[in-house]
Amino acid sequence: MKILVIGGGGREHAVVRKLKESPRVSEIYCAPGNGGISRDAQCVPIAASDIPGVVKFAEEKKISLVFVTPDNPLAAGMVDALQKAGIRAFGPTARAAQIESSKVFAKGLMKKYHIPTAEYQVFDDPQKAFRFICERKKFPAVIKADGLAFGKGVVIARDLSEALYGVKIIMDDKMFGDSGNRVVVEDYLKGPEVSVLAFTDGKTIRPMVSAKDHKRAFNGGQGPNTGGMGTISPNPYYTPKIAEECMNTIFLPTIEAMNREGRPFQGCLYFGLMLTEDGPKVIEYNSRFGDPETQVILPLLKTDFTDVIESVVEGRLENQKIEWDSGACACVVLASGGYPHHYETGFEIKGLDKNGQMEGATVYHAGTEYRNGRFYTAGGRVLGVTARGKNLEEAVSKSYAAAGKIRFNGMFYRNDIGK
Repeated sequence: MKILVIGGGGREHAVVRKLKESPRVSEIYCAPGNGGISRDAQCVPIAASDIPGVVKFAEEKKISLVFVTPDNPLAAGMVDALQKAGIRAFGPTARAAQIESSKVFAKGLMKKYHIPTAEYQVFDDPQKAFRFICERKKFPAVIKADGLAFGKGVVIARDLSEALYGVKIIMDDKMFGDSGNRVVVEDYLKGPEVSVLAFTDGKTIRPMVSAKDHKRAFNGGQGPNTGGMGTISPNPYYTPKIAEECMNTIFLPTIEAMNREGRPFQGCLYFGLMLTEDGPKVIEYNSRFGDPETQVILPLLKTDFTDVIESVVEGRLENQKIEWDSGACACVVLASGGYPHHYETGFEIKGLDKNGQMEGATVYHAGTEYRNGRFYTAGGRVLGVTARGKNLEEAVSKSYAAAGKIRFNGMFYRNDIGK
Protein backbone atom coordinates (compact mmCIF):
# COMPACT_ATOMS: atom_id res chain seq x y z
CA MET A 1 0.00 0.00 0.00
CA LYS A 2 1.00 3.58 -0.70
CA ILE A 3 -0.44 5.96 1.89
CA LEU A 4 -0.58 9.77 1.90
CA VAL A 5 -0.95 11.47 5.30
CA ILE A 6 -2.23 15.05 5.33
CA GLY A 7 -0.77 17.51 7.87
CA GLY A 8 2.52 18.40 9.45
CA GLY A 9 2.39 18.23 13.25
CA GLY A 10 3.17 15.86 16.09
CA ARG A 11 -0.11 14.02 15.60
CA GLU A 12 0.75 13.37 11.95
CA HIS A 13 4.20 12.12 12.95
CA ALA A 14 2.54 9.65 15.33
CA VAL A 15 0.23 8.47 12.52
CA VAL A 16 3.15 8.10 10.10
CA ARG A 17 5.27 6.11 12.55
CA LYS A 18 2.35 3.80 13.37
CA LEU A 19 1.59 3.18 9.69
CA LYS A 20 5.29 2.51 9.13
CA GLU A 21 5.05 -0.49 11.49
CA SER A 22 2.70 -2.28 9.09
CA PRO A 23 4.29 -4.84 6.74
CA ARG A 24 1.50 -4.00 4.28
CA VAL A 25 2.70 -0.43 3.75
CA SER A 26 5.36 0.06 1.09
CA GLU A 27 5.47 3.86 0.81
CA ILE A 28 4.32 6.73 3.02
CA TYR A 29 4.01 10.32 1.84
CA CYS A 30 3.16 13.31 4.01
CA ALA A 31 1.85 16.69 2.87
CA PRO A 32 3.46 18.94 3.93
CA GLY A 33 5.13 17.07 6.83
CA ASN A 34 7.98 18.50 8.92
CA GLY A 35 11.65 17.90 9.73
CA GLY A 36 11.08 14.85 11.89
CA ILE A 37 8.46 13.35 9.59
CA SER A 38 10.95 13.62 6.70
CA ARG A 39 13.02 10.91 8.41
CA ASP A 40 10.05 8.49 8.32
CA ALA A 41 8.15 9.44 5.16
CA GLN A 42 8.54 11.29 1.87
CA CYS A 43 7.41 14.87 2.52
CA VAL A 44 5.77 16.68 -0.38
CA PRO A 45 5.37 20.48 -0.58
CA ILE A 46 1.57 20.51 -0.72
CA ALA A 47 -0.36 22.53 1.88
CA ALA A 48 -2.76 20.54 4.05
CA SER A 49 -5.57 22.81 2.81
CA ASP A 50 -4.77 22.38 -0.91
CA ILE A 51 -7.58 20.03 -1.93
CA PRO A 52 -6.95 20.09 -5.72
CA GLY A 53 -3.22 19.61 -5.10
CA VAL A 54 -3.80 16.60 -2.84
CA VAL A 55 -6.24 14.97 -5.30
CA LYS A 56 -3.83 15.49 -8.21
CA PHE A 57 -0.88 14.06 -6.28
CA ALA A 58 -2.90 11.04 -5.11
CA GLU A 59 -3.96 10.31 -8.68
CA GLU A 60 -0.46 10.72 -10.11
CA LYS A 61 1.19 8.51 -7.46
CA LYS A 62 -1.64 5.96 -7.47
CA ILE A 63 -2.06 6.36 -3.70
CA SER A 64 -3.93 3.47 -2.05
CA LEU A 65 -5.38 5.56 0.77
CA VAL A 66 -5.28 9.18 1.95
CA PHE A 67 -5.34 9.76 5.71
CA VAL A 68 -6.83 13.24 6.23
CA THR A 69 -5.79 14.29 9.72
CA PRO A 70 -6.34 18.07 10.38
CA ASP A 71 -9.70 19.73 10.96
CA ASN A 72 -9.59 22.43 8.26
CA PRO A 73 -9.30 20.17 5.17
CA LEU A 74 -11.97 17.86 6.62
CA ALA A 75 -14.35 20.79 7.11
CA ALA A 76 -13.53 22.05 3.61
CA GLY A 77 -14.48 18.73 2.00
CA MET A 78 -11.16 17.04 1.19
CA VAL A 79 -12.61 13.57 1.80
CA ASP A 80 -15.57 14.39 -0.46
CA ALA A 81 -13.20 15.48 -3.26
CA LEU A 82 -11.02 12.38 -2.90
CA GLN A 83 -14.01 10.05 -2.91
CA LYS A 84 -15.41 11.80 -6.00
CA ALA A 85 -12.08 11.10 -7.72
CA GLY A 86 -12.32 7.43 -6.73
CA ILE A 87 -9.58 7.63 -4.10
CA ARG A 88 -10.08 5.96 -0.73
CA ALA A 89 -9.81 8.37 2.21
CA PHE A 90 -9.90 8.02 5.99
CA GLY A 91 -11.95 10.80 7.58
CA PRO A 92 -15.48 12.21 7.56
CA THR A 93 -17.18 14.13 4.78
CA ALA A 94 -17.65 17.87 5.20
CA ARG A 95 -21.25 17.40 6.34
CA ALA A 96 -20.19 14.94 9.02
CA ALA A 97 -17.16 17.04 10.02
CA GLN A 98 -19.55 19.85 10.93
CA ILE A 99 -19.85 18.14 14.32
CA GLU A 100 -16.53 19.89 15.01
CA SER A 101 -16.52 22.79 12.56
CA SER A 102 -19.71 24.26 14.06
CA LYS A 103 -20.15 24.38 17.84
CA VAL A 104 -23.71 25.61 17.21
CA PHE A 105 -24.50 22.51 15.13
CA ALA A 106 -22.92 20.19 17.73
CA LYS A 107 -24.82 21.73 20.64
CA GLY A 108 -28.07 21.61 18.68
CA LEU A 109 -27.48 17.95 17.86
CA MET A 110 -26.93 17.11 21.53
CA LYS A 111 -30.01 19.03 22.60
CA LYS A 112 -32.21 17.41 19.95
CA TYR A 113 -31.09 13.86 20.76
CA HIS A 114 -30.77 14.27 24.55
CA ILE A 115 -27.00 13.73 24.70
CA PRO A 116 -25.73 15.14 28.03
CA THR A 117 -23.88 18.45 27.73
CA ALA A 118 -23.73 21.87 29.40
CA GLU A 119 -26.73 24.23 29.19
CA TYR A 120 -26.10 26.93 26.56
CA GLN A 121 -27.34 29.84 24.45
CA VAL A 122 -26.27 30.87 20.93
CA PHE A 123 -25.68 34.50 19.87
CA ASP A 124 -24.88 36.20 16.58
CA ASP A 125 -25.10 39.70 18.11
CA PRO A 126 -22.39 40.68 20.63
CA GLN A 127 -24.74 43.11 22.40
CA LYS A 128 -27.27 40.35 23.06
CA ALA A 129 -24.47 38.12 24.34
CA PHE A 130 -23.29 40.94 26.64
CA ARG A 131 -26.82 41.43 27.97
CA PHE A 132 -27.35 37.71 28.58
CA ILE A 133 -24.09 37.38 30.51
CA CYS A 134 -24.78 40.53 32.58
CA GLU A 135 -28.31 39.45 33.51
CA ARG A 136 -27.30 35.86 34.25
CA LYS A 137 -24.22 36.61 36.40
CA LYS A 138 -23.19 32.96 36.56
CA PHE A 139 -19.44 32.36 36.65
CA PRO A 140 -17.21 30.82 35.53
CA ALA A 141 -18.80 31.05 32.09
CA VAL A 142 -17.59 29.40 28.90
CA ILE A 143 -17.63 31.34 25.62
CA LYS A 144 -16.86 29.44 22.40
CA ALA A 145 -16.39 30.63 18.84
CA ASP A 146 -18.76 28.70 16.59
CA GLY A 147 -16.20 27.70 13.97
CA LEU A 148 -12.70 26.23 13.87
CA ALA A 149 -10.08 28.28 15.71
CA PHE A 150 -6.91 26.18 15.86
CA GLY A 151 -8.16 24.58 19.08
CA LYS A 152 -8.04 27.93 20.87
CA GLY A 153 -11.49 29.45 20.31
CA VAL A 154 -12.64 29.04 23.92
CA VAL A 155 -12.64 31.59 26.75
CA ILE A 156 -13.25 30.42 30.32
CA ALA A 157 -14.32 33.62 32.08
CA ARG A 158 -13.98 33.79 35.87
CA ASP A 159 -15.97 37.02 36.22
CA LEU A 160 -18.06 39.56 34.31
CA SER A 161 -15.13 41.57 32.95
CA GLU A 162 -13.41 38.45 31.56
CA ALA A 163 -16.69 37.28 30.00
CA LEU A 164 -17.32 40.60 28.28
CA TYR A 165 -13.71 40.70 27.10
CA GLY A 166 -14.11 37.17 25.72
CA VAL A 167 -17.15 38.12 23.66
CA LYS A 168 -15.36 41.26 22.43
CA ILE A 169 -12.21 39.52 21.17
CA ILE A 170 -14.18 36.73 19.48
CA MET A 171 -17.10 38.68 17.97
CA ASP A 172 -15.90 42.29 17.64
CA ASP A 173 -12.14 41.96 17.22
CA LYS A 174 -12.50 38.80 15.08
CA MET A 175 -9.52 37.12 16.72
CA PHE A 176 -10.56 33.90 14.98
CA GLY A 177 -11.99 35.50 11.84
CA ASP A 178 -15.42 34.42 10.64
CA SER A 179 -15.35 31.51 13.13
CA GLY A 180 -16.45 34.09 15.70
CA ASN A 181 -19.52 35.37 13.83
CA ARG A 182 -21.54 33.32 16.31
CA VAL A 183 -20.72 32.29 19.85
CA VAL A 184 -21.99 29.68 22.25
CA VAL A 185 -22.24 30.81 25.88
CA GLU A 186 -22.50 27.77 28.12
CA ASP A 187 -22.35 26.65 31.73
CA TYR A 188 -18.97 25.79 33.20
CA LEU A 189 -18.74 22.09 34.01
CA LYS A 190 -16.66 20.78 36.92
CA GLY A 191 -14.86 17.45 37.21
CA PRO A 192 -12.01 15.48 35.66
CA GLU A 193 -11.64 15.86 31.89
CA VAL A 194 -11.34 12.81 29.67
CA SER A 195 -10.49 12.47 25.98
CA VAL A 196 -11.96 9.40 24.28
CA LEU A 197 -11.16 8.88 20.60
CA ALA A 198 -13.14 6.27 18.74
CA PHE A 199 -12.94 4.48 15.41
CA THR A 200 -16.30 4.41 13.63
CA ASP A 201 -17.53 3.39 10.20
CA GLY A 202 -20.91 5.03 10.77
CA LYS A 203 -22.48 1.81 12.09
CA THR A 204 -20.06 0.40 14.66
CA ILE A 205 -18.08 2.46 17.16
CA ARG A 206 -14.91 1.23 18.86
CA PRO A 207 -13.47 3.54 21.52
CA MET A 208 -9.69 3.63 21.85
CA VAL A 209 -7.86 3.76 25.18
CA SER A 210 -8.72 6.95 27.07
CA ALA A 211 -6.37 9.91 27.54
CA LYS A 212 -5.96 13.06 29.60
CA ASP A 213 -4.69 16.27 28.00
CA HIS A 214 -2.96 19.15 29.86
CA LYS A 215 -4.08 22.34 28.10
CA ARG A 216 -2.59 25.17 30.15
CA ALA A 217 0.93 26.38 29.40
CA PHE A 218 2.38 26.19 32.91
CA ASN A 219 2.57 23.89 35.93
CA GLY A 220 -0.55 23.46 38.02
CA GLY A 221 -2.86 24.22 35.12
CA GLN A 222 -1.82 27.88 35.10
CA GLY A 223 -1.25 30.28 32.22
CA PRO A 224 -2.85 30.62 28.80
CA ASN A 225 -4.70 27.87 26.96
CA THR A 226 -2.59 25.96 24.42
CA GLY A 227 -3.01 23.20 21.88
CA GLY A 228 -1.84 20.80 24.60
CA MET A 229 1.34 20.60 26.71
CA GLY A 230 1.29 16.88 27.36
CA THR A 231 -0.88 13.80 27.71
CA ILE A 232 -1.22 10.49 29.51
CA SER A 233 -3.05 7.29 28.62
CA PRO A 234 -5.08 5.64 29.98
CA ASN A 235 -6.92 8.32 31.96
CA PRO A 236 -7.03 7.13 35.62
CA TYR A 237 -10.47 8.70 36.16
CA TYR A 238 -12.08 6.77 33.30
CA THR A 239 -13.26 3.54 34.93
CA PRO A 240 -14.92 0.58 33.14
CA LYS A 241 -18.24 1.60 34.74
CA ILE A 242 -17.95 5.16 33.39
CA ALA A 243 -16.91 3.79 29.99
CA GLU A 244 -20.08 1.71 29.84
CA GLU A 245 -22.21 4.71 30.80
CA CYS A 246 -20.54 6.84 28.11
CA MET A 247 -21.16 4.15 25.50
CA ASN A 248 -24.88 4.04 26.31
CA THR A 249 -25.57 7.76 26.88
CA ILE A 250 -23.05 9.49 24.58
CA PHE A 251 -21.14 7.37 22.04
CA LEU A 252 -23.90 5.24 20.50
CA PRO A 253 -26.50 8.06 20.64
CA THR A 254 -24.09 10.38 18.80
CA ILE A 255 -23.53 7.90 15.95
CA GLU A 256 -27.28 7.31 15.73
CA ALA A 257 -27.99 11.06 15.79
CA MET A 258 -25.57 11.70 12.92
CA ASN A 259 -27.17 8.93 10.88
CA ARG A 260 -30.64 10.32 11.51
CA GLU A 261 -29.43 13.74 10.36
CA GLY A 262 -28.14 12.23 7.11
CA ARG A 263 -24.52 12.82 8.11
CA PRO A 264 -23.03 9.34 8.67
CA PHE A 265 -19.64 9.69 10.32
CA GLN A 266 -16.69 7.58 9.18
CA GLY A 267 -13.23 8.06 10.64
CA CYS A 268 -12.07 9.05 14.11
CA LEU A 269 -14.61 10.76 16.34
CA TYR A 270 -13.16 12.50 19.38
CA PHE A 271 -15.26 12.94 22.52
CA GLY A 272 -14.05 15.62 24.95
CA LEU A 273 -15.82 14.68 28.18
CA MET A 274 -16.25 16.09 31.68
CA LEU A 275 -17.00 13.64 34.48
CA THR A 276 -19.41 15.77 36.53
CA GLU A 277 -21.34 14.93 39.70
CA ASP A 278 -24.36 14.44 37.43
CA GLY A 279 -22.51 11.98 35.19
CA PRO A 280 -20.38 12.26 32.05
CA LYS A 281 -21.14 15.21 29.76
CA VAL A 282 -19.79 16.26 26.36
CA ILE A 283 -17.60 19.36 26.31
CA GLU A 284 -16.82 19.10 22.60
CA TYR A 285 -16.57 16.81 19.60
CA ASN A 286 -13.63 16.69 17.23
CA SER A 287 -13.90 15.07 13.82
CA ARG A 288 -10.35 13.67 13.83
CA PHE A 289 -7.48 12.40 15.96
CA GLY A 290 -6.56 14.79 18.77
CA ASP A 291 -3.16 16.39 19.32
CA PRO A 292 -1.32 15.45 21.54
CA GLU A 293 -3.65 12.58 22.52
CA THR A 294 -2.68 10.62 19.39
CA GLN A 295 0.94 10.60 20.59
CA VAL A 296 -0.01 8.47 23.64
CA ILE A 297 -2.86 6.41 22.17
CA LEU A 298 -1.33 4.99 19.00
CA PRO A 299 1.79 3.63 20.77
CA LEU A 300 -0.57 1.41 22.80
CA LEU A 301 -2.31 -0.04 19.71
CA LYS A 302 -1.20 -3.66 19.15
CA THR A 303 -3.34 -4.40 16.07
CA ASP A 304 -2.00 -3.41 12.65
CA PHE A 305 -3.13 0.22 12.26
CA THR A 306 -3.61 -0.23 8.52
CA ASP A 307 -6.06 -3.09 9.08
CA VAL A 308 -8.15 -0.93 11.41
CA ILE A 309 -8.13 2.05 9.04
CA GLU A 310 -9.22 -0.09 6.09
CA SER A 311 -12.03 -1.69 8.12
CA VAL A 312 -13.38 1.81 8.82
CA VAL A 313 -13.11 3.00 5.23
CA GLU A 314 -14.73 -0.19 3.91
CA GLY A 315 -17.56 -0.21 6.49
CA ARG A 316 -16.63 -3.51 8.18
CA LEU A 317 -15.38 -2.32 11.55
CA GLU A 318 -17.80 -4.69 13.32
CA ASN A 319 -15.66 -7.67 12.28
CA GLN A 320 -12.28 -6.06 13.01
CA LYS A 321 -10.48 -7.18 16.15
CA ILE A 322 -8.62 -4.35 17.94
CA GLU A 323 -6.13 -5.05 20.72
CA TRP A 324 -4.44 -2.61 23.08
CA ASP A 325 -1.35 -2.79 25.26
CA SER A 326 -2.18 -3.06 28.98
CA GLY A 327 0.52 -0.57 30.00
CA ALA A 328 0.56 3.23 30.05
CA CYS A 329 1.97 6.01 27.89
CA ALA A 330 2.99 9.61 28.59
CA CYS A 331 3.93 12.53 26.35
CA VAL A 332 5.73 15.72 27.42
CA VAL A 333 5.58 18.61 24.95
CA LEU A 334 8.70 20.76 24.53
CA ALA A 335 7.68 24.25 23.44
CA SER A 336 9.30 27.44 22.19
CA GLY A 337 9.73 30.27 24.70
CA GLY A 338 6.70 32.57 24.52
CA TYR A 339 4.27 29.94 23.20
CA PRO A 340 1.27 30.15 22.80
CA HIS A 341 1.84 33.86 22.14
CA HIS A 342 4.84 35.32 20.31
CA TYR A 343 7.87 33.07 19.94
CA GLU A 344 11.01 32.86 17.82
CA THR A 345 12.07 29.86 15.71
CA GLY A 346 15.15 28.67 13.85
CA PHE A 347 17.12 27.42 16.86
CA GLU A 348 19.13 24.21 16.56
CA ILE A 349 17.83 21.27 18.60
CA LYS A 350 20.52 19.36 20.50
CA GLY A 351 20.32 15.84 21.94
CA LEU A 352 18.61 14.01 19.05
CA ASP A 353 20.14 11.38 16.79
CA LYS A 354 20.24 11.66 12.97
CA ASN A 355 16.62 10.49 12.76
CA GLY A 356 15.42 12.99 15.35
CA GLN A 357 15.01 10.27 17.98
CA MET A 358 16.62 9.18 21.24
CA GLU A 359 16.96 5.93 23.14
CA GLY A 360 14.26 5.12 25.69
CA ALA A 361 11.52 7.25 24.14
CA THR A 362 9.82 8.15 20.89
CA VAL A 363 10.22 11.78 19.86
CA TYR A 364 7.30 13.04 17.76
CA HIS A 365 8.18 16.19 15.84
CA ALA A 366 5.53 18.89 15.79
CA GLY A 367 7.34 22.07 14.75
CA THR A 368 10.75 21.22 13.30
CA GLU A 369 12.66 21.52 10.07
CA TYR A 370 15.59 19.42 8.89
CA ARG A 371 18.49 20.88 6.94
CA ASN A 372 22.13 19.95 6.47
CA GLY A 373 21.73 16.97 8.79
CA ARG A 374 20.44 19.03 11.73
CA PHE A 375 17.03 19.77 13.28
CA TYR A 376 15.80 23.30 13.97
CA THR A 377 12.73 24.70 15.71
CA ALA A 378 9.92 25.78 13.39
CA GLY A 379 6.83 26.16 15.59
CA GLY A 380 5.36 26.78 19.02
CA ARG A 381 5.04 23.17 20.06
CA VAL A 382 8.33 21.70 18.87
CA LEU A 383 8.57 18.10 20.11
CA GLY A 384 6.44 15.53 21.94
CA VAL A 385 8.63 13.20 23.99
CA THR A 386 6.65 9.97 24.48
CA ALA A 387 7.43 6.86 26.49
CA ARG A 388 5.62 3.67 27.43
CA GLY A 389 5.74 1.88 30.76
CA LYS A 390 4.07 -0.93 32.65
CA ASN A 391 2.23 1.79 34.60
CA LEU A 392 1.72 5.55 34.46
CA GLU A 393 4.50 6.34 36.92
CA GLU A 394 7.08 4.49 34.82
CA ALA A 395 5.87 6.05 31.56
CA VAL A 396 6.03 9.58 32.99
CA SER A 397 9.46 8.97 34.49
CA LYS A 398 10.84 7.74 31.16
CA SER A 399 9.35 10.71 29.27
CA TYR A 400 10.93 13.25 31.61
CA ALA A 401 14.27 11.43 31.59
CA ALA A 402 14.34 11.72 27.80
CA ALA A 403 13.04 15.31 27.73
CA GLY A 404 15.87 16.34 30.07
CA LYS A 405 18.44 15.34 27.44
CA ILE A 406 17.03 17.65 24.76
CA ARG A 407 17.74 21.36 24.58
CA PHE A 408 17.19 24.36 22.33
CA ASN A 409 17.16 28.09 22.94
CA GLY A 410 14.07 29.17 24.93
CA MET A 411 12.78 25.62 25.44
CA PHE A 412 10.22 25.09 28.20
CA TYR A 413 7.86 22.34 29.31
CA ARG A 414 5.56 21.49 32.18
CA ASN A 415 6.96 19.42 35.03
CA ASP A 416 3.63 18.03 36.23
CA ILE A 417 2.26 15.98 33.33
CA GLY A 418 0.41 13.00 34.79
CA LYS A 419 0.42 14.32 38.36
